[in-house]
Amino acid sequence: MQLTIAVYKKNPIIILSVVSAVIVLLLCVTTVLAASPQTLENKGTAKTINVIDGDTITLDDGREIRLVGIQAPKIPLGRDGFKAWPLAEAAKKEMEKLSIGKSVTIYTGETPIDRHGRTLGHVMVNDNTNAWLQGEMLRRGLARVYTFNDNRALANEMLEIEKTARQNNIGIWAKPFYKIISDIEAADYVGTFQLIEGKVLSAQRVGTRVYLNFGPIWRTDFTILIEKDGLKMFAKSNIDPLSFQGKYVRVRGWIKNKNGPMIEASHPEQIENIN
Repeated sequence: MQLTIAVYKKNPIIILSVVSAVIVLLLCVTTVLAASPQTLENKGTAKTINVIDGDTITLDDGREIRLVGIQAPKIPLGRDGFKAWPLAEAAKKEMEKLSIGKSVTIYTGETPIDRHGRTLGHVMVNDNTNAWLQGEMLRRGLARVYTFNDNRALANEMLEIEKTARQNNIGIWAKPFYKIISDIEAADYVGTFQLIEGKVLSAQRVGTRVYLNFGPIWRTDFTILIEKDGLKMFAKSNIDPLSFQGKYVRVRGWIKNKNGPMIEASHPEQIENIN
C-alpha cells in the first residue's frame, strides 16, 4: 500500500486512471447485484476449471457456462476451415486471467440453457475484484454485445460499456475486422454478424411486419425486418419502430440475403438511435 501511495503522489494521472477503473468496477458489480433479484436468478457458486474461449468457461460442478449477452472473437474449436477471428486467443487468455481457479456465481435470465446444454449466465467472480465477467470483457474491448430476445437482462448496461471501449479504440475496436460498416456495405458481409450504421429512409408496416428501409429500392438495399413477436417487445419498451424513419441508427445482428441484405431485429436492444 505504501508503494502504491508513493506512485500515486508522483503521477496524478495514474491516480485518476485507477480511481476511474475502481468506479467502473463498482458500477459493474452494483449493476449485476441490483438486477439479479428482479430479472436474474442465482444458480449457485462453483470454481472455474477451464476456459474454452473468450465467452465460455467450464466449472468444477460439470457445467459449461456461455457468458450470455456478449460475443468474444471466435476460435476454430475443431471446426475444419474455420479461421480464428482477430484477438481470439487474446480474449481467451484474458478470460483465463479473470476466472481460472476462481469461485464464481452464475445468474441466469429468461432462458437458462441453450440448445447445446450450456448454461446461459451472467458471471460474477467471488474475490476481491468482484468482477462481472461480461462487463470486464467488454471494457477490455475483447467482446461485443450480443443479445437475444429471450435473454435481454443488462443489455443497456453492456451497450454503454461497449460504447466506451469502442470510442477509445480498445481491443477489437482497433481492428478493421470489427469496424462498424455502413448500410451500403452490408451486401458484402452477408452471413456475418455486424454492427451497421445508416439512415432509415422509410419505415413501413406491412401486415404483421415492419420494414425499415435504408435505400429507395427495397429489393436490393439494406433493410431491417421486425416480425410480429419482435413488434410486441418493441411495444412493451414503448418504442414505435415507425419512429425510426428519417433517423440515423446502429443495428447489430446476422446479415441475411433476403431481397437484399437484411437483419431481423427480434428485440429493441438491437437498434440504437444515434442521432
